[in-house]
Amino acid sequence: MFQPETYSLALSFMFISMLCWGSWANTMKLCPGYRFQLFYWDYVIGLVLGALAWGFTLGSMGSSGLTFLADLQQVDGSHILFALVGGILFNVANLLLVAAIEIAGLAVAFPIGIGLALVVGAVSSYILAPSGNALMLFGGIALVVAAIVFDAIAYRLRESQQRALSTRGVVISLVAGLLMGSFYPFVARSMSGEAAAGPYAASLYFVAGVALCAIPFNLLLMRRPLDGSAPVAMSGYASARGSWHLWGILGGAIWVTGAIFNFVASRAHIVGPAVSYSIGQGATMISAAWGVFIWKEFAASPRRARLFLTWMFLFFLCGLSTIALAPLF
Repeated sequence: MFQPETYSLALSFMFISMLCWGSWANTMKLCPGYRFQLFYWDYVIGLVLGALAWGFTLGSMGSSGLTFLADLQQVDGSHILFALVGGILFNVANLLLVAAIEIAGLAVAFPIGIGLALVVGAVSSYILAPSGNALMLFGGIALVVAAIVFDAIAYRLRESQQRALSTRGVVISLVAGLLMGSFYPFVARSMSGEAAAGPYAASLYFVAGVALCAIPFNLLLMRRPLDGSAPVAMSGYASARGSWHLWGILGGAIWVTGAIFNFVASRAHIVGPAVSYSIGQGATMISAAWGVFIWKEFAASPRRARLFLTWMFLFFLCGLSTIALAPLF
């Protein structure tokens, strides 16, 4: 399998991960009228296809470790279980976060969910596999969390009619954040120890966990959406435009590309899962950049909102730079 041999190459993998994780949601914007629960079936198909594609390409190239198929066969049951549990946790967290955004709005749900996920994921990953300068790592994480707060303030200032702070939305955001921050340590654990999975094999088992969990959980959310909207019929999937299915599959492929590059980078010399995960969570800045510069979401917003966005980008860049330098000190 291919594994970066230098820190600069591993860092480029982490930034590609950040770009993918921050960009996949654009495919949802290209499917207006397509309920997220239906979009999610195509998204899961994209996850599986993407994991297989990278496994049979990068995962079968290079001289580091085993090839993709050989790696899949040598992994023991406990490490497979860790990857499956990671996928299940991610799937539930992802669906809950979308529901929380529908209930409480992006300005409330996203900073609570992703901010909590960043702290939980980075701290637990560092405890499992400490690597890099702790002061720089957690100082950088604090700057990123501050940037997420500035992003939330900007979104709230943009809304002419701020929706009421929903207790249900906040609770769901907290649960989503805890689960989102918990999935990465399980994946990291599946890649460590004897008979452990390599990053490409771990990614496929992770995606299998997502798919297995999506069947009952997404069906439940179709019948009883958490935001109180009307139930979603499966007939809507069959009648959806072909282009919507393609965008959903592409969205899943983009997200899993980011995940695989992140998992691969975490195995590189001196990087570790805490640094890799933290840089990947810079995806919030990428998604905000898409919204500001491409979708023009803040074109008519007040000046104070744009000022907070400026601070958001500045804090993100400082935080990510500090995290990126942590392994070198």
